[in-house]
Parts: sequence; structure tokens; C-alpha cells
Amino acid sequence: MPFKSVKFSFEARYATLGELSSQTKSIWFVIHGYGQLAQYFIRKFTSLESAQTFFVAPEGLSKFYLEDVQSRKQSGNNRVGSSWMTKENRQMDIANYITYLNAVYDDVTNPAPQVPITFLGFSQGAATVSRWATQSNRRFDRLILWAGVFPPDMDFAHGGDILKHKETHLVYGTQDPFLNDERFTEMRLISNKLGINPTHTTFEGGHDIDSDTLKKFI
Repeated sequence: MPFKSVKFSFEARYATLGELSSQTKSIWFVIHGYGQLAQYFIRKFTSLESAQTFFVAPEGLSKFYLEDVQSRKQSGNNRVGSSWMTKENRQMDIANYITYLNAVYDDVTNPAPQVPITFLGFSQGAATVSRWATQSNRRFDRLILWAGVFPPDMDFAHGGDILKHKETHLVYGTQDPFLNDERFTEMRLISNKLGINPTHTTFEGGHDIDSDTLKKFI
């Protein structure tokens, strides 16, 4: 069955932490993982909150209940999460979220001073922010992939040309159940294809944002 596509106007939200002012010395765009919402994810950065740092948390455009109908009926849990993409119609989803992220970036930075900009992606957000960083022309100075890796379907030549001139970090917990030997091998291979040598930072913990480790990046 053939599909057709349409374009239409779409409105979406994003969360912020801190105040954007003449005192702002850095801006962070923080991209959440699968099943998370921006309003809760941005709370993980409250330990860094100051007059000099402004945090922006975009939100995945596809939302869903974290439990199925029967489970919600039994537990009363109606928690909602969001996703950046799935395997279904993925190229269109990628194009849509890059357009959205560009719009968020422009909305934030147009009135902002020229300050260093950090892109951070957690878990699924690591692939999301990697694509955004290498498929748009938005300025940034540092890329942090936290508990996630570069997507294997990147344009390595183009991505490498961009990332070779950026500060790049891979951060992960030593007990992260999603990062096994196979994933570490994938990290090394993709980094080699990109022609970059990211800084590796580890912490004692699992698949989460560690506050003490996060403070090292301020």
C-alpha cells in the first residue's frame, strides 16, 4: 500500500532552567532519552543551575503512555513518555525533529549573547543530538554523548568534518546495563570513521545522569 505525505504547521514545547540574560556565560541544549519528558529530564541539571548557565530541554515529538491499557487500569499509572524516533518511517521522523530542534535553537539564541554552546544527549538522545549536530548548521562548541553512542548510519565524512573542530565527550556509568563490550567496540569504530578521538569519562553507576560527574563539565 503506497503512502503519501503532507506538510503542516506543528507546535511543540520545550523546557528551560535558569534565566537567559546579559550574565549568561554558556547555553546547554540537553536532549532526553527514550520514554522521558523534558520537564523531568531538565531537573537532572539543577545542581548546575546558576546565573551564568542556561539550560534548554527540547522534547520528543511522539508521546505515549509508558504502560499499556490493562497495566494502567490495574496500577492507575498514567505516566507519559516521549520518543525521538522508532524504526517506522524513521527518516521522516529524523527530518522532523531536526527541524524542531533548529526552531528551538533559533528561539533561544536569537536574543542571546554569543556564548559557548553545549549539546548533550542522553541515551536515545545521544543519537538524536549527533544527527542534529552534523545535519544542521547551528553553531555549537561541545558535544557530550551520555550513556549513548553515535548512530551507525551517520554521514561519516561530513560528520567528521564538523566534529573534528569540536570538543567531544563520551560519558557513561561503569554499571550501565545498556553499554556492553559490543557497544564499546561500536563506539571505537564509529569514532575512527569520524576521525575523532572523544574524551571518555566514567562514573560509578548505571544508566543515569550523575550529578558529581556532570559538574566536571562546568
